Order: sequence, then C-alpha cells, then structure tokens
Amino acid sequence: MNIRGLNRRMDPFEKALLASVYVSNIEPTIGYVGRLRSRLYLPIEIFDDKIQHLISIGLLEKGTTPRLTFLGRDALKVVLVGGVFDVIHPGHIHTLKAAKQLGDVLVVVVARTSTAAKIKQGRKIYHGENLRKELVSSLSFVDLAIIGSQVSLYDTVERVSPDIIALGYDQIHSEKEISENCKDRNLAVRIIRLNTPVPGIKSSQIKDEMGNSIYGI
Repeated sequence: MNIRGLNRRMDPFEKALLASVYVSNIEPTIGYVGRLRSRLYLPIEIFDDKIQHLISIGLLEKGTTPRLTFLGRDALKVVLVGGVFDVIHPGHIHTLKAAKQLGDVLVVVVARTSTAAKIKQGRKIYHGENLRKELVSSLSFVDLAIIGSQVSLYDTVERVSPDIIALGYDQIHSEKEISENCKDRNLAVRIIRLNTPVPGIKSSQIKDEMGNSIYGI
C-alpha cells in the first residue's frame, strides 16, 4: 500500500493520533494520549485499539512508547514557522492559521530572547522565551511550540525535519538562503512565503504606540 492509499484509508482520528505521536517523539514530555484526550475526551480503550491498528498497517513501531515508522512519518505533512511572538496580534493568528492549512502538523519555533535581540538591535522584549512559548502553545491550532536553538536555526530545522517552512510576509529571512542551508544538511524542505490580509499590524508598531503601558490594558 502506497502513501496515497494509506491516506485515503486513514480517518481524521488516526491522522490526529499519528500527529500526536510525532509531537511526542519531538518533545517527549508531551504524552500523545494525554494530549489528544484533553481535546477529544474519548475512552482510553479507543486509543489503544487505534494504536494497534496503526501498528498493524506499518505506520507505528511496536514498543512501550510508540514511534512513527518511515511510512508513518511520510503520511504526515509537517509545517514549521518561526518568530518572536512577544505580543501576539491578528497578523500572527492569520499567519499561523494559514501555515496550519498547508499540512497536518504545525510546529512553531519561538526565538530565544538573545536571538531576537541580534535580529533587531534595540528591540524591547516584554516576555521571556518560556512565557512566549506558553502563549503560542495556548493557541488551539498549534500542535507544538518549541524554543529555538542557541546555536543555529538549522539545528532546530534538523530536529523537527519539516516538509514545509512557512515564512511570514515581513520576515527578513531569504527563501533562497534557507533552501540552500537546508540542502547542505540533506533536508528536503519546501519554503513558502505567506501573505497577510492585515499588513499594517506589526508587533513593533503596537509596542511603539503602547510603550510601557502595554500591561495597563
């Protein structure tokens, strides 16, 4: 059975279960069953039956902690988005929703404070990286939020191994540069530049207008 055939046979719950196992493989502190049950409120027996079925058709490996087989990973399309996300606004929401529509799993890389400061000198960061990660994780359409590498963006790309990297309309990264760096690491990744219906909304503008009163809303 090829991937297209498997995708036709998988129901949405099975696809969601594969996505949860993928997320747990990337971030082991997140249990795949607990994550899905918090959203779907289904009996544990249903999860056990589905896990066994996915093992039987070769999408998951046997073991105490299920892992995706190569076939199981190929059945998912993973989208990666990066950003600072210090003040989440409608532009972020639109971009992340648009990115999620490109695939099955949306992984958001939250920039470290030190990295954000290097990208834009003099930038005021209101929230620490762990809090920014928590804020992004609270969005229902985000499957996983992680803090970026201290060394290189491409260390994080290797860790996630996405199928697609989605860039915001105003992000300074070059599609060509990212593509070449990924090829250097033998990563086959498609780079997509997203549009926005609200180009006038930017975090920097919000901060400039609100200044230190940002918490006085």
